[in-house]
Amino acid sequence: MLSADFLRLDEEVDMVNNSMADWFHLDIMDGVFVPNLSFGLPVVKAISSMAVKPLDVHLMIVQPERYITAFRDAGADILSVHYEASTHLHRTLQAIRQAGMKAGIVLNPHSPVHLLNDIVGEADMVLLMSVNPGFGGQQFIPHILNKIKELKELALRINPALLIEVDGGVNRDNAAQLCHAGADVLVAGNAVFKSSEPAEEIRLLKTILD
Repeated sequence: MLSADFLRLDEEVDMVNNSMADWFHLDIMDGVFVPNLSFGLPVVKAISSMAVKPLDVHLMIVQPERYITAFRDAGADILSVHYEASTHLHRTLQAIRQAGMKAGIVLNPHSPVHLLNDIVGEADMVLLMSVNPGFGGQQFIPHILNKIKELKELALRINPALLIEVDGGVNRDNAAQLCHAGADVLVAGNAVFKSSEPAEEIRLLKTILD
């Protein structure tokens, strides 16, 4: 939703509701952990009030543990926090689950997969950033394909139910590669919302995935 037209938020939410998309993906940026500001709890709550699909909320903020219940109350179904931003990640994941949400870990492009060896069993999902977080419309970083494969191998050994999500530069040119490498969830923002027919773009992406 970061790439949506916020002057027409109700129409954009309605488009996603009526499209073949499975989730809403919401990027929360604080201008500290990443060099940009996006939107906060009031917008999440507004989207939740209109959405008929789960809200996948990605926190790009420092000390994300402070806002777990606030985002739960705003309507988040899945809450993901950055490995790089959470000092006590095990405790944070437990708190997210105890609040009734699915818990996700996010890795920046420079963070190696092996960092998750001792924590991946506590997560419902791992989000691999395939661009540097903070801005939409960036180019996909190719070495993420190897990270997806490495994470898939780790998940099969420790947590086979783990979902692998990829966000950043996702489009019809690389969707099949990403899924073949082991991705389960693809986040497409710019590719969808900058299209003249966003619902059709979602359908075409889903066709590739199926």
